[in-house]
Amino acid sequence: MSHVQTSATYQELIRKKRDGGQLTQREIRDFVQGVKLKTIQESQIGAMLMAIWQKGMETEETHALTKEMMHSGEVMSWPAEWEGLVVDKHSTGGVGDKVSLVLAPALAACGCKVPMISGRGLAHTGGTLDKLESIPGFNIYQPVQQLQRILAEVGCCIVGQTETLVPADKVLYALRDATSTVDSLPLITGSIISKKGAESLSALVLDVKFGRAALYKDLASAKTLAQSLVTVGNSLGMRTGAVLSRMDAPIGRCVGNSLEVIESLEILKGRGSHTLIDLVTTLGGLLLVMSSRSASLEEGKRAVARTLQDGSALAKFQAMMQAQGVANHVACSLCSAHTDYYSVLRRAQNQTELKTQRQGQPWLCVHFESPALSPAQTLLLQNILTLGTPLPQHTHTHTLVEETILP
Repeated sequence: MSHVQTSATYQELIRKKRDGGQLTQREIRDFVQGVKLKTIQESQIGAMLMAIWQKGMETEETHALTKEMMHSGEVMSWPAEWEGLVVDKHSTGGVGDKVSLVLAPALAACGCKVPMISGRGLAHTGGTLDKLESIPGFNIYQPVQQLQRILAEVGCCIVGQTETLVPADKVLYALRDATSTVDSLPLITGSIISKKGAESLSALVLDVKFGRAALYKDLASAKTLAQSLVTVGNSLGMRTGAVLSRMDAPIGRCVGNSLEVIESLEILKGRGSHTLIDLVTTLGGLLLVMSSRSASLEEGKRAVARTLQDGSALAKFQAMMQAQGVANHVACSLCSAHTDYYSVLRRAQNQTELKTQRQGQPWLCVHFESPALSPAQTLLLQNILTLGTPLPQHTHTHTLVEETILP
């Protein structure tokens, strides 16, 4: 096929979608192959993305797009004895979202295999890989053979996307950002589910955020995304469920790479934010139900919670660190009961403690390099805190979880 014929074919596909037509599976395959093989111009890819953003896609089209993206690169395979055990979680992102650091080792302690492929920070949300790289020696780049060895020995690993995994998504993701089509429902679905499908998962749970600090501000729009992700995930053979969780405030108590590692370690040691623990146990409990390791969500939540209390999840996190390049003495130090975290982790050069305006009580510690907070920023942060009536001791009624969607 000549270059001129190829361009004409792509033009026809773009025109068809621009005019509201439904693309066939073959047409979607041709488009994705063009992206992968670079036989389509970037301007044409951008035009197709905009046409999809404007006209949307039917469920069958989104399924086809996701499947073709998934098969644009390597699809992982696992030993037969792991059937039903390979699980993962994806979050749409949030400030202070360190759930993966706790959930992966907790699930491994429950007998699952967790090949968690994570990303870096986007906009105002922090990335799991950035947080882990604040641990000296932690290597997020692992070849597939090494990843499988770590899963066999430890049960979990957290790594970055390899070059051979869903290469079409790398191209489309960058151009979605350049063409302001990031918020397209079928394109979001294709990007997320194609990567998880390439992991050959038995079960997947999605943490879909809504609220002031989330991509979707209200529950209804977040639920629409969650339902799209669940539908397409299940259509590809992964048991897929979702949790709709609030994102109106930071998750947990700390924001910042090394600070979030510290908070995660505290939770793995049986301490920490109850709202964060509730989110971890809900996501983990749902995965245990979907992988037939628990009979109900409540039973699954209890199983995950036990790993946080008995030290088994902490032991898995320590083993994962060592398997991914962290020196034994560093991993042991971080996981010891009473450690000085900053003897291992880097601390910002400066800290400023803010106090409430009326009571003068400390409520926020800001860690920074430079520049320091301006007087206006300090005043704004000091005035932003609202003090309410304290809950009675041992009463924990606040939850981030609004709703769950089962397969």
